Amino acid sequence: MKNGMKNRKKPELLIPAGSLEVLKVAVRFGADAVYVGGELYGLRAKARNFSKEDMREGIAFAHAHGKKLYVTANITAHNRDIPGIREYFSELSELGPDALIISDPGVFLLAREICPEIPVHISTQANNVNYMTYRFWREQGAVRVVSGRELSLAEIAELRENIPPELEIETFVHGAMCISYSGRCLLSNYMTGRDANQGACTHPCRWKYYLMEESRPGEFFPVEENERGAYIFNSKDLCMISHIPDLVNAGIDSFKIEGRMKTALYVAVVARTYRKALDDFFESPERYEENLPWYREEIGKCTYRSYTTGFFYGRPGADAQVYEDNFYNKEYVYLGLVSETSDGFACIEQRNKFSVGEEIELMRADGTNLAASVLAMRSAEGEEIESCPHPKQKIFVRLSADAQPYDILRKKGS
Repeated sequence: MKNGMKNRKKPELLIPAGSLEVLKVAVRFGADAVYVGGELYGLRAKARNFSKEDMREGIAFAHAHGKKLYVTANITAHNRDIPGIREYFSELSELGPDALIISDPGVFLLAREICPEIPVHISTQANNVNYMTYRFWREQGAVRVVSGRELSLAEIAELRENIPPELEIETFVHGAMCISYSGRCLLSNYMTGRDANQGACTHPCRWKYYLMEESRPGEFFPVEENERGAYIFNSKDLCMISHIPDLVNAGIDSFKIEGRMKTALYVAVVARTYRKALDDFFESPERYEENLPWYREEIGKCTYRSYTTGFFYGRPGADAQVYEDNFYNKEYVYLGLVSETSDGFACIEQRNKFSVGEEIELMRADGTNLAASVLAMRSAEGEEIESCPHPKQKIFVRLSADAQPYDILRKKGS
Protein backbone atom coordinates (compact mmCIF):
# COMPACT_ATOMS: atom_id res chain seq x y z
CA MET A 1 0.00 0.00 0.00
CA LYS A 2 1.02 3.63 -0.40
CA ASN A 3 2.49 6.17 1.99
CA GLY A 4 4.48 3.71 4.09
CA MET A 5 1.37 2.26 5.76
CA LYS A 6 1.86 -1.36 4.65
CA ASN A 7 1.76 -2.76 8.19
CA ARG A 8 -0.59 -0.22 9.74
CA LYS A 9 -3.85 -1.55 11.11
CA LYS A 10 -7.03 0.48 10.69
CA PRO A 11 -7.35 2.78 13.72
CA GLU A 12 -10.30 2.53 16.05
CA LEU A 13 -12.87 5.31 15.67
CA LEU A 14 -13.77 6.44 19.21
CA ILE A 15 -16.90 8.58 19.55
CA PRO A 16 -18.27 10.46 22.60
CA ALA A 17 -21.77 10.05 24.03
CA GLY A 18 -23.44 12.09 26.75
CA SER A 19 -26.63 10.04 26.84
CA LEU A 20 -27.96 6.60 25.97
CA GLU A 21 -29.71 7.96 22.87
CA VAL A 22 -26.49 9.49 21.57
CA LEU A 23 -24.57 6.29 22.34
CA LYS A 24 -26.93 4.33 20.10
CA VAL A 25 -26.54 6.92 17.34
CA ALA A 26 -22.74 6.72 17.64
CA VAL A 27 -22.81 2.94 17.29
CA ARG A 28 -25.20 2.99 14.34
CA PHE A 29 -23.32 5.79 12.53
CA GLY A 30 -19.89 4.18 12.56
CA ALA A 31 -18.16 4.14 15.95
CA ASP A 32 -15.86 1.24 16.79
CA ALA A 33 -16.01 2.30 20.43
CA VAL A 34 -17.87 4.88 22.50
CA TYR A 35 -16.70 6.68 25.63
CA VAL A 36 -19.17 7.82 28.26
CA GLY A 37 -19.20 9.29 31.75
CA GLY A 38 -21.02 8.04 34.79
CA GLU A 39 -22.92 10.40 37.03
CA LEU A 40 -19.70 11.18 38.92
CA TYR A 41 -15.91 11.32 38.46
CA GLY A 42 -15.75 12.31 34.79
CA LEU A 43 -14.75 15.72 33.39
CA ARG A 44 -18.13 16.57 31.87
CA ALA A 45 -20.35 16.95 34.93
CA LYS A 46 -22.80 19.14 32.96
CA ALA A 47 -23.42 16.40 30.41
CA ARG A 48 -26.48 14.22 31.12
CA ASN A 49 -24.16 11.26 31.71
CA PHE A 50 -25.13 7.71 32.54
CA SER A 51 -26.95 6.22 35.48
CA LYS A 52 -26.08 2.67 36.46
CA GLU A 53 -29.09 1.39 34.52
CA ASP A 54 -28.17 3.44 31.43
CA MET A 55 -24.59 2.20 31.67
CA ARG A 56 -25.77 -1.41 31.79
CA GLU A 57 -28.01 -0.90 28.75
CA GLY A 58 -25.32 1.03 26.88
CA ILE A 59 -22.72 -1.68 27.41
CA ALA A 60 -25.20 -4.35 26.27
CA PHE A 61 -26.13 -2.33 23.16
CA ALA A 62 -22.49 -1.70 22.21
CA HIS A 63 -21.50 -5.33 22.72
CA ALA A 64 -24.55 -6.59 20.79
CA HIS A 65 -23.26 -4.58 17.80
CA GLY A 66 -19.66 -5.74 18.21
CA LYS A 67 -18.49 -2.38 19.62
CA LYS A 68 -16.70 -1.35 22.83
CA LEU A 69 -17.63 1.04 25.62
CA TYR A 70 -15.15 2.96 27.77
CA VAL A 71 -15.98 4.86 30.97
CA THR A 72 -14.29 8.11 31.97
CA ALA A 73 -13.13 8.50 35.57
CA ASN A 74 -10.57 11.19 34.81
CA ILE A 75 -11.10 13.83 37.50
CA THR A 76 -8.21 15.05 39.61
CA ALA A 77 -9.40 13.39 42.82
CA HIS A 78 -9.39 14.98 46.27
CA ASN A 79 -9.42 13.03 49.54
CA ARG A 80 -13.20 13.45 49.76
CA ASP A 81 -13.61 11.62 46.45
CA ILE A 82 -11.82 8.40 47.41
CA PRO A 83 -14.65 6.55 49.24
CA GLY A 84 -17.10 7.27 46.41
CA ILE A 85 -14.63 6.16 43.76
CA ARG A 86 -14.16 2.87 45.59
CA GLU A 87 -17.91 2.27 45.50
CA TYR A 88 -18.17 3.40 41.88
CA PHE A 89 -15.42 1.06 40.70
CA SER A 90 -17.10 -1.84 42.51
CA GLU A 91 -20.26 -1.11 40.50
CA LEU A 92 -18.30 -0.88 37.25
CA SER A 93 -16.65 -4.21 38.00
CA GLU A 94 -20.11 -5.74 37.94
CA LEU A 95 -21.17 -3.91 34.75
CA GLY A 96 -18.04 -4.80 32.75
CA PRO A 97 -17.10 -1.88 30.47
CA ASP A 98 -14.21 -2.44 28.09
CA ALA A 99 -11.89 0.12 29.72
CA LEU A 100 -11.62 2.91 32.27
CA ILE A 101 -10.15 6.29 31.25
CA ILE A 102 -8.13 7.64 34.20
CA SER A 103 -5.70 10.52 34.75
CA ASP A 104 -5.00 10.53 38.51
CA PRO A 105 -2.35 8.05 39.76
CA GLY A 106 -4.31 7.51 42.98
CA VAL A 107 -7.46 6.69 41.03
CA PHE A 108 -5.35 4.36 38.87
CA LEU A 109 -4.26 2.47 42.01
CA LEU A 110 -7.88 2.16 43.12
CA ALA A 111 -8.85 0.72 39.74
CA ARG A 112 -6.03 -1.84 39.87
CA GLU A 113 -7.12 -2.82 43.39
CA ILE A 114 -10.90 -2.97 42.93
CA CYS A 115 -11.46 -3.96 39.28
CA PRO A 116 -8.15 -5.31 37.91
CA GLU A 117 -10.02 -7.16 35.16
CA ILE A 118 -10.98 -3.86 33.45
CA PRO A 119 -8.20 -2.42 31.21
CA VAL A 120 -7.08 1.14 31.96
CA HIS A 121 -6.48 3.93 29.45
CA ILE A 122 -4.55 6.99 30.64
CA SER A 123 -6.41 10.23 29.95
CA THR A 124 -4.89 13.20 28.13
CA GLN A 125 -5.34 15.05 31.45
CA ALA A 126 -2.23 13.21 32.68
CA ASN A 127 -0.05 15.32 30.32
CA ASN A 128 1.26 12.50 28.15
CA VAL A 129 3.78 14.18 25.86
CA ASN A 130 6.90 11.95 25.87
CA TYR A 131 7.69 8.29 25.37
CA MET A 132 9.12 7.83 28.88
CA THR A 133 5.71 8.76 30.29
CA TYR A 134 4.15 6.15 28.02
CA ARG A 135 6.67 3.54 29.21
CA PHE A 136 5.94 4.44 32.83
CA TRP A 137 2.21 3.87 32.43
CA ARG A 138 2.79 0.61 30.56
CA GLU A 139 4.90 -0.66 33.49
CA GLN A 140 2.02 0.18 35.81
CA GLY A 141 -0.33 -1.92 33.70
CA ALA A 142 -2.04 0.58 31.37
CA VAL A 143 -2.86 -0.70 27.89
CA ARG A 144 -3.41 2.67 26.20
CA VAL A 145 -2.28 6.28 26.69
CA VAL A 146 -4.04 9.33 25.24
CA SER A 147 -1.55 11.78 23.76
CA GLY A 148 -1.51 15.44 24.77
CA ARG A 149 -3.04 17.80 22.24
CA GLU A 150 0.25 19.72 22.24
CA LEU A 151 2.04 17.00 20.24
CA SER A 152 2.89 17.21 16.56
CA LEU A 153 2.50 14.23 14.24
CA ALA A 154 6.29 13.94 14.13
CA GLU A 155 6.39 13.66 17.93
CA ILE A 156 3.63 11.03 17.90
CA ALA A 157 5.56 9.02 15.31
CA GLU A 158 8.63 9.23 17.54
CA LEU A 159 6.51 8.00 20.46
CA ARG A 160 5.41 5.01 18.42
CA GLU A 161 9.01 4.07 17.68
CA ASN A 162 10.04 4.22 21.34
CA ILE A 163 7.24 2.43 23.19
CA PRO A 164 6.23 -1.25 23.32
CA PRO A 165 4.23 -2.26 20.24
CA GLU A 166 1.36 -3.51 22.38
CA LEU A 167 0.88 -0.12 24.07
CA GLU A 168 -1.79 1.79 22.18
CA ILE A 169 -1.76 5.50 21.30
CA GLU A 170 -5.08 7.32 21.36
CA THR A 171 -5.20 10.83 19.90
CA PHE A 172 -7.84 13.54 19.58
CA VAL A 173 -8.44 14.21 15.89
CA HIS A 174 -11.61 16.33 16.01
CA GLY A 175 -13.46 18.70 18.32
CA ALA A 176 -13.00 21.53 20.80
CA MET A 177 -9.52 22.51 21.97
CA CYS A 178 -8.62 23.61 25.50
CA ILE A 179 -6.54 26.75 26.05
CA SER A 180 -4.53 25.17 28.88
CA TYR A 181 -1.89 22.45 28.81
CA SER A 182 -3.64 19.13 28.11
CA GLY A 183 -6.84 20.70 29.39
CA ARG A 184 -5.60 21.15 32.97
CA CYS A 185 -7.16 24.58 33.36
CA LEU A 186 -7.53 26.72 36.51
CA LEU A 187 -9.46 29.63 34.98
CA SER A 188 -12.90 28.26 35.84
CA ASN A 189 -11.96 27.48 39.43
CA TYR A 190 -10.36 30.90 39.95
CA MET A 191 -13.16 32.91 38.37
CA THR A 192 -16.28 31.00 39.41
CA GLY A 193 -15.26 28.44 42.04
CA ARG A 194 -16.18 25.60 39.69
CA ASP A 195 -13.28 23.23 39.15
CA ALA A 196 -12.59 22.14 35.57
CA ASN A 197 -10.48 19.28 36.89
CA GLN A 198 -13.47 18.01 38.86
CA GLY A 199 -15.81 18.12 35.86
CA ALA A 200 -17.45 21.51 36.42
CA CYS A 201 -15.77 23.76 33.83
CA THR A 202 -17.65 26.98 32.96
CA HIS A 203 -15.54 27.49 29.79
CA PRO A 204 -14.14 30.95 30.59
CA CYS A 205 -11.82 30.52 27.58
CA ARG A 206 -14.89 31.34 25.46
CA TRP A 207 -15.73 34.60 27.28
CA LYS A 208 -15.10 38.13 26.04
CA TYR A 209 -12.58 40.10 28.11
CA TYR A 210 -11.92 43.77 28.87
CA LEU A 211 -9.21 45.61 30.79
CA MET A 212 -9.98 47.79 33.80
CA GLU A 213 -7.44 50.23 35.21
CA GLU A 214 -7.17 50.32 39.03
CA SER A 215 -7.89 54.03 39.46
CA ARG A 216 -10.85 53.99 37.04
CA PRO A 217 -13.22 51.29 38.35
CA GLY A 218 -16.13 50.50 36.10
CA GLU A 219 -14.40 51.91 33.00
CA PHE A 220 -13.72 49.02 30.66
CA PHE A 221 -11.17 49.06 27.86
CA PRO A 222 -11.44 46.49 25.06
CA VAL A 223 -8.72 43.88 24.64
CA GLU A 224 -7.88 43.75 20.94
CA GLU A 225 -5.50 41.76 18.80
CA ASN A 226 -4.93 43.21 15.34
CA GLU A 227 -8.35 44.85 15.59
CA ARG A 228 -10.04 41.48 15.22
CA GLY A 229 -11.72 41.32 18.58
CA ALA A 230 -11.35 40.39 22.24
CA TYR A 231 -11.89 36.63 22.57
CA ILE A 232 -8.23 36.12 23.39
CA PHE A 233 -8.47 32.51 24.65
CA ASN A 234 -11.05 31.22 22.17
CA SER A 235 -9.60 28.39 20.06
CA LYS A 236 -10.92 27.08 16.79
CA ASP A 237 -12.04 23.44 16.75
CA LEU A 238 -9.70 20.68 15.66
CA CYS A 239 -10.48 18.89 12.39
CA MET A 240 -8.20 16.33 10.72
CA ILE A 241 -10.62 14.82 8.19
CA SER A 242 -8.35 16.01 5.34
CA HIS A 243 -5.25 14.43 6.86
CA ILE A 244 -6.18 10.78 7.53
CA PRO A 245 -3.04 9.40 5.80
CA ASP A 246 -0.74 11.43 8.06
CA LEU A 247 -2.59 10.29 11.20
CA VAL A 248 -2.38 6.65 10.14
CA ASN A 249 1.30 6.86 9.24
CA ALA A 250 2.11 8.39 12.63
CA GLY A 251 1.05 5.09 14.21
CA ILE A 252 -2.08 6.21 16.07
CA ASP A 253 -4.24 3.30 17.23
CA SER A 254 -7.42 5.19 18.13
CA PHE A 255 -8.89 8.33 16.56
CA LYS A 256 -10.72 10.15 19.34
CA ILE A 257 -13.52 12.65 18.76
CA GLU A 258 -14.22 15.29 21.44
CA GLY A 259 -17.79 16.12 22.42
CA ARG A 260 -19.61 14.36 25.29
CA MET A 261 -21.93 17.38 25.57
CA LYS A 262 -22.83 17.41 21.87
CA THR A 263 -26.12 16.51 20.19
CA ALA A 264 -27.01 13.34 18.33
CA LEU A 265 -26.72 15.30 15.07
CA TYR A 266 -23.13 16.32 15.85
CA VAL A 267 -22.20 12.75 16.77
CA ALA A 268 -23.90 11.30 13.70
CA VAL A 269 -22.23 13.76 11.30
CA VAL A 270 -18.73 13.34 12.72
CA ALA A 271 -18.94 9.57 13.21
CA ARG A 272 -20.31 8.96 9.71
CA THR A 273 -17.79 11.24 8.01
CA TYR A 274 -14.69 9.84 9.75
CA ARG A 275 -16.01 6.30 9.31
CA LYS A 276 -16.29 6.73 5.56
CA ALA A 277 -12.93 8.51 5.32
CA LEU A 278 -11.14 5.74 7.23
CA ASP A 279 -12.82 2.94 5.30
CA ASP A 280 -12.19 4.62 1.96
CA PHE A 281 -8.52 5.18 2.76
CA PHE A 282 -7.89 1.58 3.75
CA GLU A 283 -9.76 0.26 0.72
CA SER A 284 -8.11 2.67 -1.70
CA PRO A 285 -6.02 5.78 -0.95
CA GLU A 286 -7.07 7.06 -4.37
CA ARG A 287 -10.75 6.82 -3.39
CA TYR A 288 -10.01 8.75 -0.22
CA GLU A 289 -8.39 11.54 -2.24
CA GLU A 290 -11.32 11.61 -4.67
CA ASN A 291 -13.85 11.88 -1.83
CA LEU A 292 -12.08 14.66 0.09
CA PRO A 293 -14.61 17.29 -1.11
CA TRP A 294 -17.49 15.17 0.26
CA TYR A 295 -15.82 14.72 3.68
CA ARG A 296 -15.12 18.45 3.95
CA GLU A 297 -18.65 19.37 2.96
CA GLU A 298 -20.24 16.87 5.37
CA ILE A 299 -18.05 17.73 8.36
CA GLY A 300 -19.25 21.32 8.03
CA LYS A 301 -22.84 20.25 8.69
CA CYS A 302 -22.38 20.02 12.45
CA THR A 303 -21.81 22.87 14.90
CA TYR A 304 -18.21 24.07 15.09
CA ARG A 305 -16.05 27.17 15.73
CA SER A 306 -14.17 27.13 12.42
CA TYR A 307 -11.47 24.51 11.99
CA THR A 308 -7.76 24.19 12.65
CA THR A 309 -5.19 21.37 12.54
CA GLY A 310 -4.01 22.33 16.04
CA PHE A 311 -0.43 21.36 16.89
CA PHE A 312 -0.15 18.45 14.45
CA TYR A 313 2.00 20.37 11.95
CA GLY A 314 3.88 22.51 14.44
CA ARG A 315 3.04 25.38 16.75
CA PRO A 316 -0.28 26.92 15.66
CA GLY A 317 -0.31 30.62 14.88
CA ALA A 318 -2.93 33.31 15.32
CA ASP A 319 -5.15 31.63 12.72
CA ALA A 320 -5.94 28.91 15.29
CA GLN A 321 -7.93 31.43 17.38
CA VAL A 322 -11.40 32.93 16.92
CA TYR A 323 -11.13 36.58 17.97
CA GLU A 324 -14.42 38.03 16.76
CA ASP A 325 -16.96 36.08 18.82
CA ASN A 326 -17.62 32.78 20.60
CA PHE A 327 -20.47 31.61 18.40
CA TYR A 328 -20.70 28.28 16.61
CA ASN A 329 -21.09 27.87 12.87
CA LYS A 330 -24.40 26.07 12.54
CA GLU A 331 -25.25 25.15 8.98
CA TYR A 332 -27.90 22.58 9.94
CA VAL A 333 -30.45 22.43 12.76
CA TYR A 334 -31.16 19.16 14.58
CA LEU A 335 -34.86 18.27 14.53
CA GLY A 336 -34.94 14.78 16.02
CA LEU A 337 -34.08 11.10 15.79
CA VAL A 338 -36.54 8.57 14.37
CA SER A 339 -37.30 5.98 17.06
CA GLU A 340 -39.94 4.00 15.16
CA THR A 341 -42.26 4.13 12.17
CA SER A 342 -45.92 3.15 11.91
CA ASP A 343 -48.64 3.67 9.28
CA GLY A 344 -46.41 5.97 7.27
CA PHE A 345 -45.52 8.19 10.25
CA ALA A 346 -42.11 8.52 11.86
CA CYS A 347 -41.98 9.02 15.63
CA ILE A 348 -39.43 11.52 16.98
CA GLU A 349 -38.75 13.49 20.14
CA GLN A 350 -38.54 17.07 18.87
CA ARG A 351 -35.28 18.98 19.39
CA ASN A 352 -36.04 22.16 17.39
CA LYS A 353 -39.24 23.59 15.93
CA PHE A 354 -40.32 22.80 12.37
CA SER A 355 -43.65 22.89 10.55
CA VAL A 356 -45.84 21.15 8.00
CA GLY A 357 -44.76 22.21 4.52
CA GLU A 358 -41.07 22.66 5.34
CA GLU A 359 -38.30 21.02 3.37
CA ILE A 360 -35.98 18.97 5.60
CA GLU A 361 -33.39 16.22 5.21
CA LEU A 362 -33.10 12.63 6.38
CA MET A 363 -29.55 11.69 7.29
CA ARG A 364 -28.73 7.97 7.24
CA ALA A 365 -25.82 5.97 8.61
CA ASP A 366 -24.93 4.62 5.15
CA GLY A 367 -23.97 8.11 3.93
CA THR A 368 -27.28 8.87 2.23
CA ASN A 369 -28.93 12.28 2.64
CA LEU A 370 -32.56 12.33 1.49
CA ALA A 371 -34.53 15.51 0.83
CA ALA A 372 -38.06 15.32 2.22
CA SER A 373 -41.15 17.47 2.59
CA VAL A 374 -43.11 17.52 5.87
CA LEU A 375 -46.58 16.40 4.73
CA ALA A 376 -48.37 16.04 8.06
CA MET A 377 -47.75 16.08 11.79
CA ARG A 378 -49.57 14.61 14.80
CA SER A 379 -49.15 15.00 18.53
CA ALA A 380 -48.65 11.98 20.80
CA GLU A 381 -52.41 12.15 21.46
CA GLY A 382 -53.18 11.80 17.74
CA GLU A 383 -54.18 15.45 17.19
CA GLU A 384 -53.31 16.99 13.83
CA ILE A 385 -50.82 19.87 14.37
CA GLU A 386 -49.11 22.35 12.05
CA SER A 387 -45.86 22.70 13.99
CA CYS A 388 -44.04 21.40 17.09
CA PRO A 389 -42.91 24.36 19.22
CA HIS A 390 -42.25 22.48 22.47
CA PRO A 391 -38.75 21.00 23.07
CA LYS A 392 -38.69 17.23 23.55
CA GLN A 393 -42.31 16.97 22.42
CA LYS A 394 -43.11 13.49 21.10
CA ILE A 395 -44.56 13.82 17.62
CA PHE A 396 -45.41 11.72 14.58
CA VAL A 397 -44.39 13.05 11.16
CA ARG A 398 -45.40 11.97 7.67
CA LEU A 399 -42.67 12.72 5.13
CA SER A 400 -42.41 12.52 1.36
CA ALA A 401 -39.47 10.09 1.81
CA ASP A 402 -39.62 6.82 3.74
CA ALA A 403 -38.08 7.28 7.16
CA GLN A 404 -36.31 4.49 9.03
CA PRO A 405 -35.40 4.04 12.70
CA TYR A 406 -32.18 5.92 13.58
CA ASP A 407 -32.57 8.38 10.70
CA ILE A 408 -31.61 11.89 11.81
CA LEU A 409 -34.02 14.68 10.81
CA ARG A 410 -32.31 18.02 10.16
CA LYS A 411 -32.90 21.22 8.20
CA LYS A 412 -30.66 23.96 6.89
CA GLY A 413 -30.21 26.82 9.33
CA SER A 414 -31.42 30.29 8.50
